[in-house]
Amino acid sequence: MARRGRTTKISSWGLGLDGVSTFRRCCRPGCGRPAVATLIYAYSESTAVISPLSPNPEPHAWDLCERHSAHITAPVGWELVRVEAVDIFDDEAHALEDEELTALAQAVREAGRVTTGLVDNGGDPIEYEATKDFNDPSTSNHPVHRTKRIEEHLAAEKDARRSHLHVVPDPAEATEDAEDTGEEHSN
Repeated sequence: MARRGRTTKISSWGLGLDGVSTFRRCCRPGCGRPAVATLIYAYSESTAVISPLSPNPEPHAWDLCERHSAHITAPVGWELVRVEAVDIFDDEAHALEDEELTALAQAVREAGRVTTGLVDNGGDPIEYEATKDFNDPSTSNHPVHRTKRIEEHLAAEKDARRSHLHVVPDPAEATEDAEDTGEEHSN
């Protein structure tokens, strides 16, 4: 019978590593220099952005040393943007940021009022009628059927909104047409 060893939890404070400073290293293969910049690819804009080292490591960002950040190039057809410093405490930017946040909050609030119906109405999914047919597309709560019902409802709503608009003939053309038809009948 094998003896089980005792497991102990080892943490950095338990090993006496308080005085050891850790730093992020350059992510380029074979480079062990300290990272000073962060490279982020914005694929939707075909842009590579090199900025000062981000406070926390991010999974889709590359940490680069001074040498590699100075010599890196963007892929063909892409734009390379270098951000030298980020001023967080600019009062004008802070005021604009507040306005932008307020506008964003209002936009989100407005978007929240328009529902697609893909989210359930909040009823308890466990409580249902015993006679309910879950295969019936008109009453099923399955997303495929519910989406079709919602699309039909939105199309009907769209038609209802347009129904108040009517084509009105130009009065000048209407009188000309009446005169033309009157002359033809008199001949």
